[in-house]
Formats: sequence, C-alpha cells, structure tokens
Amino acid sequence: MTSPTRATAAATAEAPPRGLPPAAAWLLSVACGLAVANVYYSQPLLDLIAADYGIDPATIGLVGTLTQTGYALGLLLLVPLGDRVNRRTLTTAQLGLSVLALAAVALAPSAPLMLAAMAAVGVLAVVAQVVVAYAASLAAPADRGRVVGTVTSGIVVGILLARTVAGTIGDLAGWRAVYVVSAVATGAMALAVAVVLPTERHQPSARTKQTGQTGQTARISYPRLIGSVFTLFAEEPVLRARAVLALLTFTSITVLLTPMVLPLAAPPFSLSHTQIGLFGLAGAAGALGAGRAGRQADLGRAERTAGIGLSAMLAAWIPAALLPNSVWWLVLAMVVIDYGLQSVHVVNQHLLYQVRPEAQSRLTAGYMLLYSAGCAAGAIGSTVVYERWGWTAVCLLGAATSLAALLYWLARKQN
Repeated sequence: MTSPTRATAAATAEAPPRGLPPAAAWLLSVACGLAVANVYYSQPLLDLIAADYGIDPATIGLVGTLTQTGYALGLLLLVPLGDRVNRRTLTTAQLGLSVLALAAVALAPSAPLMLAAMAAVGVLAVVAQVVVAYAASLAAPADRGRVVGTVTSGIVVGILLARTVAGTIGDLAGWRAVYVVSAVATGAMALAVAVVLPTERHQPSARTKQTGQTGQTARISYPRLIGSVFTLFAEEPVLRARAVLALLTFTSITVLLTPMVLPLAAPPFSLSHTQIGLFGLAGAAGALGAGRAGRQADLGRAERTAGIGLSAMLAAWIPAALLPNSVWWLVLAMVVIDYGLQSVHVVNQHLLYQVRPEAQSRLTAGYMLLYSAGCAAGAIGSTVVYERWGWTAVCLLGAATSLAALLYWLARKQN
C-alpha cells in the first residue's frame, strides 16, 4: 500500500506545469531588452567613439560590423546549447560574461581592444534568444503564445530604444558611460534571474525521453549539436517556412529603419541625432502587437494573426512614402510596420516551439540566422537604393519585400 506522503509526492511530480507567472515573464522581457540593446548602443555614438580614439570616420563602421558579426556567431555557437544544458544556468552565465564584456568596452585604452570587446558583446547578446526558449519551456502549453509575446516585446523595445538611451547618456556623460550603465543593469539582471526564476521543469534529457529519444540531446557532442541546426532545416517544414518569413519581414523593416536618418537629418527637417532617436518611441508602441499576437495564437488563430500582420507591414509603406510631406507620416508608418512585424514574429516562434520540444534552442538559432540575414540584406540594399534613387525608391523596395512575404504566406497557406 502506498503511503499518503509518497502518493502526494508522486502526484506533485506528475502534475502539469503551473506555467510562468506574469511577473516572471516580464522580468525575462526586461532581460531580453537589456541584452539586445547592447548590440545597438553604438549606432548614435560612432562619432564620439571615433573622436576619442582618433579613428577615421570611414573605419569606425567596424564597430557595428564586428558587433553584428559577433551576434551571428553567437546565434550559431551559443544558442543551441540551450538544448543541452540548463537554460537558467546558461542565461545567468551569459549575462555575467556580458558584464565583463561591457566593462571592457567602457575601459578599453585602445581601439583594437575596444573592437574586440564590441565583438564579444555581440556574441553574448544572443542570450536574448536563449531567454525566449527558456520562457517557452517554463510556460504552460495553453499560455505559451502569451508568454512568448511578452518576452519578445522586450527585445523589440530594447532594439528601438537603444539609440534614444545611448544618445541621451552619451550627450550627458560621454559614450563610455553608456556601457558602464549597461554593465551595472546587466549585472543586476543576472542576479535577479539566478535568484527569482525557477529552473526548467524538464531538462533536455527528460524532454528527449518524452519523444522516445532518451538522453540523445544531452549526450550529443558539441560539433554535432551545432551541425544539427542545419539538419533541422531539412527535417522540419515549419522551420523552413517560418525562417523564410523572418528573412523577408526583417528585410522589410530594416529597409525602413536603416536609411531613414538620412532624409530626417537633411533639410527641410534637419533633425538632430537625439530627435531622430525619439522615433524609436513610435516603433516601441508597435510592440504591443507582440502581446496580442501571442494571445491570439493561444486561441488557435496563429495563421490569421500572421496574415493580418503581413498585411499591416505592406500597408505601412503608404504613409512611409509620404514622409516628404510630414514626419508624422513616418511616425504612423513605424507604429504600423512594427505592429505587423511583431505579430508575425511571435506567431512564427509560437508555431516553432510546438514542433520539437527537445530542439527549441536549435530551432530558435536556425530561425534567427535567417532573421540576421534579412537585417543585413535590408541594411545594404536600402542604403544603396537611397543613394542612387532616393526615399521613394526605398519605399518601393520595402513594399516589394513586404508583398513578397505576404504572397509567400498565402502560397504556403493554400498548400
């Protein structure tokens, strides 16, 4: 006869997960925002950094290049580890190492050391993607979309407000102070994650056991773990479809964000860098789409939400093209396009996390690699187009990319 104590313990062990409390989800959202903002702080500070080290203005662009390159490497080399080790441990370790990298940037006595530290900041900033998978693993299945939406909204806000925060602090206390403040905030977040948040309810070995692949992920070698990111593209149609959407949608929004500083800084607007940075607030308002998209996905309306988001991204290029008439048209365009982007992005992640529970981190890595490729393509293409043909041509390029994304989604939906 089983004792009441043992019966209670067994029932507790087999009880379904209670889910991630809203406060914990918001804590992870802030952690994501702080992490990803580290990649973008340098953008409004490049002139100050160049003057400090005596670097040629044409060379200072290496700061952004190395940071983004580091981020891409981190996606491939660090994010997949979430399928092999405890994600809370991985998260706190990356946040802790980020503190050291940020401090190294702030204290770097020479340009080469600063550039190396910037690359390290980029590598470690992928902790944001580890956190998204961590939150999804802690969430109850019926609430996963809402949780992913909440956490993803932190990433969006971090990206959009990084330039505003960096420009303001840089004007007040110099560019190094930006990285000192970020190091302190990141250290506090690492402590909060370690103390407040629970461990995952199922370690990777347990998840693989549930799928009939007992311990396979826990035992796989690191080279095979990284290689399996690419294998998943061949095995999972959902990953291929959602990654292509990520490539197209993030290309589209980068086409808008990258060259917009050029017409805003030129006559007749002649806005300062601080004023241009405030446009990030408009895009942050669009991040509300992430939470709504998550809730709709939980209700079984994922594809409908994605379709609305893709349509919004296409429609946003109409007010964007009206920028020469008023900057308020660009404000409207940023709200709409970011709302649409976040709706699609959250739905993509929601559907990915339903495919292979034991491979959530590798699915995230593969998906985000195409996201990064989209950002790079949008940045390069939009600047070339603006230089040759101007703002109207940029808007046509963005609209064409958004239309391609919508048509691709429609084609996949009909198959």
